[in-house]
Amino acid sequence: MTSSTSTSAVVIGASGGIGRALVSGLAASGAYAPIFALSRSQPSFPHGIRSHAIDLVDEASIAAAAAAVAEAGPVGLVIVATGILHQDGVAPEKALKALDPGAMAAVFSINAIGPALVAKHFVPLLAREGRCVFAALSARVGSIEDNRSGGWYAYRASKAALNQILRTLSIEVARSRPDAIVVGLHPGTVASNLSRPFRPDPAAPGVFRPDESAAHLLRVLGGLDVLDTGSVFAWDGARVPA
Repeated sequence: MTSSTSTSAVVIGASGGIGRALVSGLAASGAYAPIFALSRSQPSFPHGIRSHAIDLVDEASIAAAAAAVAEAGPVGLVIVATGILHQDGVAPEKALKALDPGAMAAVFSINAIGPALVAKHFVPLLAREGRCVFAALSARVGSIEDNRSGGWYAYRASKAALNQILRTLSIEVARSRPDAIVVGLHPGTVASNLSRPFRPDPAAPGVFRPDESAAHLLRVLGGLDVLDTGSVFAWDGARVPA
């Protein structure tokens, strides 16, 4: 990945399957230093990776995490690797009659509002000169144009909202950081807790291990340039329709 060890990298959601794999991949690349692994649970990481607490539904914790990261100097990469598809009281809706306002609010809080608040506090830390990246995990089902099967109202809509947030952010960021890249990333079908109830057999073709998905995503990020800002890209580098 093209960058410089003069800037740090931040992974938010580092306790999840993809998040932890992204931290490991970035550490192995040597492209950034230091690397910050941010999550609610703060799992242990190898020496040299800095772990801090963050909660996407608590803006004060986001601000505190940003302040800790800022002490290390300019940031070259921020990846928001969080997301919710299901939890107690929350499940993808198969039909309109299943809509629940509380569940929808919970999904939007993590999938759209949380990343927006991360941007609010972390974008000011991005390097003002040279290439820097702000990325968030999106999903192909957030594509309005590509929606041909319906269902999953809250999840689809929250990811569509995230994509619009990223697009809007890319326009604003370009005014102060002309070399910055803001993108969404579709990781594919990954054997993780998020997808477990809905994915096929983990050994089926097209289902990635977290480390495989992370490697694909880091490769995609490494190949992007400023002309790609504001878009969403799949794990194979293909642009996802809006």
